Amino acid sequence: MAEQIRVYGADWCGDTVRTLRHLDRSGVPYDYIDIDSDTDGEKKVIEFNNGKRRIPLVEIGSDGATKLSVPTDAELDRALKS
Repeated sequence: MAEQIRVYGADWCGDTVRTLRHLDRSGVPYDYIDIDSDTDGEKKVIEFNNGKRRIPLVEIGSDGATKLSVPTDAELDRALKS
């Protein structure tokens, strides 16, 4: 399992809420960055998504080597098993 997971999202976003609930149900610890109140987090999301504010963005690993934009639960599970 990955040593560190960061989820960049917003409280009003259904996909962010779904991702956080999935991680909670799976017992996976994560850090949540609300991009509405964290401008650096928002910049990271926009940069990764080629100018678009697509959330959630999930970074896996201490160096953030694995990044998933708006992942399905199945995509997230596969990435966490890697």
